[in-house]
Amino acid sequence: MEFLNTVSQILLALFAIYLVFKFLQAIRLVPNQYAHIVERLGNYHKTLGPGFHALIPFVDKVVYKQDLREETIEVEPQECFTKDNVKVEVDGVLYLSVMDPVNASYGVTDYRYASVQLAQTTTRSVIGQMDLDETFEERAKMSQEVVSVLSEVERLWGIKVHRYEIKNINTPRTVQNAMERQMTAERERRAVIARSEGVRDSNVNDAQGRRAEIVNISEAEMQRRINEAEGWAKEIEAIAEATAISIEQIADALSQPNGTEAMQLQLKEKYLNVLSGLGKDENRIILPKDLSNYNAVMEGLSIDDLQQQKKK
Repeated sequence: MEFLNTVSQILLALFAIYLVFKFLQAIRLVPNQYAHIVERLGNYHKTLGPGFHALIPFVDKVVYKQDLREETIEVEPQECFTKDNVKVEVDGVLYLSVMDPVNASYGVTDYRYASVQLAQTTTRSVIGQMDLDETFEERAKMSQEVVSVLSEVERLWGIKVHRYEIKNINTPRTVQNAMERQMTAERERRAVIARSEGVRDSNVNDAQGRRAEIVNISEAEMQRRINEAEGWAKEIEAIAEATAISIEQIADALSQPNGTEAMQLQLKEKYLNVLSGLGKDENRIILPKDLSNYNAVMEGLSIDDLQQQKKK
């Protein structure tokens, strides 16, 4: 009997501990940015938000705990074939968060695993439509395509895919060597083009410099001739003005009393000066018969003729 009593007491103590444990489980403190899914007798009952909650022991049960914060999920490397049949290895990072805790719990078995698988499948499909060169240039396009496909199941899975980033695109060593040779050839081609363009620009600059020099010289010569012409024009104008003034003065002098006699006297003086130089050997002139007759000479010669004879 004592043994049975001892066993009964132990069982009652364990049952009491179990009841206390169950009652403690009925008290829930949900942290911020978390959601707890409660089932009552095996059926969905409600979603617990942040704060204190009391459940009914043995009836209510928390079956899922969903983290509502944004998650970073690594997408493992996978082998893909491009459109030109080159094998590449691609990995990435997926950023998502739970928006509907109920659908995230009941809409899919494991939304993380399902999202990674769908991302990998979409990546293989997109890379299969691109050449190798495009895969390195169109990373944004591939990421956008993965996000677009995942957005179609967001409502069913209760998640929100924020972005997908491709980390690495690795190619076989033979392909890398071929790409390096191609890049080297491309750099050499650009260097040759740059040198030729430099020579061309240098020749163009030299030609432009020579042309500018010729233009400057011609403009300077043109300006010099213009200046000389303007100088000659001013000189002719000054001589004409002086001659006009001289003629006016002569006319005024002739109109004065005894002006004609004074002019005749001046002409006779110039006539005698001209005659004084006629004895030189280099002068050859035709003279009138009577040089002493001033009036006869003046009838045959004008003052200008005498001046020209004097110059000779």
